[in-house]
Amino acid sequence: MTHSFSYPVSIAPMMKRTDRHFRFFMRQLTKHTLLYTEMLTTGAILHGDRQRLLGFDEREHPVALQIGGSDPENLAECARIGADFGYDEINLNVGCPSSRVQNARIGACLMKSPQIVARCVEAMRKAVDIEVTVKHRIGVDELASYEDMLHFVDTVADSGCRRFTVHARKAWLQGLSPKENRNVPPLRHREVHRLKAERPDLSIETNGGIDSTDEIAAHLQHVDAAMLGRAAYDDPYLFATVDRLFYGDPTAVPSRHQVVRNLFDYIEYWSGKRGLKLNHLTRHYLQLFRGQPHARSWRRHLSENAWRDDAGVHTLRQALELVPESTSSVA
Repeated sequence: MTHSFSYPVSIAPMMKRTDRHFRFFMRQLTKHTLLYTEMLTTGAILHGDRQRLLGFDEREHPVALQIGGSDPENLAECARIGADFGYDEINLNVGCPSSRVQNARIGACLMKSPQIVARCVEAMRKAVDIEVTVKHRIGVDELASYEDMLHFVDTVADSGCRRFTVHARKAWLQGLSPKENRNVPPLRHREVHRLKAERPDLSIETNGGIDSTDEIAAHLQHVDAAMLGRAAYDDPYLFATVDRLFYGDPTAVPSRHQVVRNLFDYIEYWSGKRGLKLNHLTRHYLQLFRGQPHARSWRRHLSENAWRDDAGVHTLRQALELVPESTSSVA
């Protein structure tokens, strides 16, 4: 099929995971995949430490800022702030089902109010020149039919939004925890495929339960893009071939050891010059050797030593010595 979106693969925004250090780590594996921040509320952006919350390394591009909110004026101001920081895209969260988010009248509960979402998107689009997109669920509570989702998308599209990322599970706002909402409701990717077929002028991305490059390729036969979440965190090296497979980049695939060595200068800056505890960085690296011989030794060494005050690049070197380099490359 003909794709209308520049980024056929992305990594989902994930709370307490997709911070700037995770994103920089993933850039050693894929140069082209679209990365996202964690969801940041309008209140945090407007009143918090913006440099801490929004700062990122230029080498993280392309990177999108995901915002949670429901007030058009506040969202417009946050979009302007994000654009000024240099983000490539602003994304509105209409998918998070947590009770805290619901109490703030943001996230998945907004699927019940598509007109509000449309007004929010319109205000954000007027405020910035970069793209404003929406990530939402396939349904929420009793509004869970394909027709309900289509009504939501059509309403928001009328505000000028051209790209939608659809988490292909409905959300139950009562009775299921956020974790259960990521696992219990069944996946309905075929309805996302149908959405693209019936709205070919929109860029449609599907999300939920995708954990291999084969699955990405299968979805790209039907939609413009595939978003991976937990798989990217639990098995990051699967992204080592994404640039070659989906972006046409023939650059040689780095070995796992090369990935770690490429991080040394970054680690020296943050743990050495900035005084950040090494474990704040290495917690993102623990699964790099997943499925490889001696992967447990790698994880154990980092888990037992990265929290120490004197931990640094030498700690990574020691962990690497526990893993044979001959087993660290992709086929």
